[in-house]
Amino acid sequence: MQALATPRDRTRTLIFLAICGAAAGAAALVGLSDNPPGILLALAAAVALVLAYVHPWRTPRQFGRLLLASVLGILLFAVLHNVFEALAGMAEHIAVLHGLLEGLGVVAFLLATLLWPAAILVSVVALVVALIRNRRRST
Repeated sequence: MQALATPRDRTRTLIFLAICGAAAGAAALVGLSDNPPGILLALAAAVALVLAYVHPWRTPRQFGRLLLASVLGILLFAVLHNVFEALAGMAEHIAVLHGLLEGLGVVAFLLATLLWPAAILVSVVALVVALIRNRRRST
């Protein structure tokens, strides 16, 4: 994993993870339900989590792949959320299975609404920056 390859990258990764934890904690304290500051803090936590992984990347190809994977991830996890919710509804009489399926539905929902949009945001911005840097280097 590139984010842990060098001491400098490890330090940056830990800083991004600390920012992620602090923003997630603040979002939990503020609350997410119909609360724009809480939602923005949760999005900031997700962006920091994505940056903890991708900060050493430099090529447009890497960020293009992240963009594609993020778009596909939103679609996949939105469908998975609905599938888990439907299965949980059918398994209401089995408490453990119902709870497990509802939990998986919540995780799929959070990934589809927080993590993948943050990855799209990071990949689009980084893709533009990488393309600009490559254009300057080639001239």
